[in-house]
Amino acid sequence: MDQYFVLQNGVKMPRIGYGTYRCTDGSDQRIVAMALEAGYRMFDTAAIYQNEDFVGKAIQESQIPREDLFLTSKVWKTDLGYEKTKKSFEVSLDRLQTDYLDLFLLHWPKPTPSTEDWKALNQESWRALEELYCQGKVRAIGVSNFLPHHLEALMESAEVRPMVDQLELHIGYLQEAAVQYCKSFGIQVQAWSPLGRRRVLEEPIVLNMAQKYQVPPAQFLLKFLLQQDIGIIPKASSIERMRQNLELPEFLIATEDMYLLRSLPQMGWSGEHPDLTRVPPQSSVAPGCGPA
Repeated sequence: MDQYFVLQNGVKMPRIGYGTYRCTDGSDQRIVAMALEAGYRMFDTAAIYQNEDFVGKAIQESQIPREDLFLTSKVWKTDLGYEKTKKSFEVSLDRLQTDYLDLFLLHWPKPTPSTEDWKALNQESWRALEELYCQGKVRAIGVSNFLPHHLEALMESAEVRPMVDQLELHIGYLQEAAVQYCKSFGIQVQAWSPLGRRRVLEEPIVLNMAQKYQVPPAQFLLKFLLQQDIGIIPKASSIERMRQNLELPEFLIATEDMYLLRSLPQMGWSGEHPDLTRVPPQSSVAPGCGPA
């Protein structure tokens, strides 16, 4: 399996990365160092995660060349707007101890579901990202949790098309409309919470399918997304699970099984939606999983 996706501008982005959101016991640096040891070279963080400094320190101590890593961060929804976005970027660079990012995203399209001027805020933030990209401070720019109507509004004034859209995606919550829209515009889709929640991991159909293909359920769920050319950033807090999520065996899920899995009822949704008030998750969060 090819290890990379090639974005619109030719930048290579690893198909599998490590998601750093709330996957630690407070020892963020140790966990990130463990992920580096396990072989991860793409790390997904964000201003709101409050762990960029730990990510940066672990990378510095690893002595892995910066060019061998792919770092993603995001501007939080309360910092939308041209000046706030530029400031957020500089703070992220400082915390990560780097002079550039590989990918910088707008984290959510609205500060709140009722925000009326979200279109203008996004357009101003995107103008800031375009400048950072043209200045060579960011190798690629994109969005997170943007649905088709958010992307349409953004592209009304955009000079550079978003290269990545990071969405909550897993069996039982596939957001087919958003994924197909992104693919039609050459926007690479990347899944946060690719394992869903305990309800997904314990779904009988998933367990039976995993047994059929002779792989653990987590590996089966990740392969399901990768087979659709969707990137993944799974979380884990043990080196064994980290390696299991990264070192996926070579196998193909049959077409009929893919159709069945894509047709399952909704399950495992985090309760997060850019246009709606947050609702409690459908079930408890499985270890190493959570909203991004």
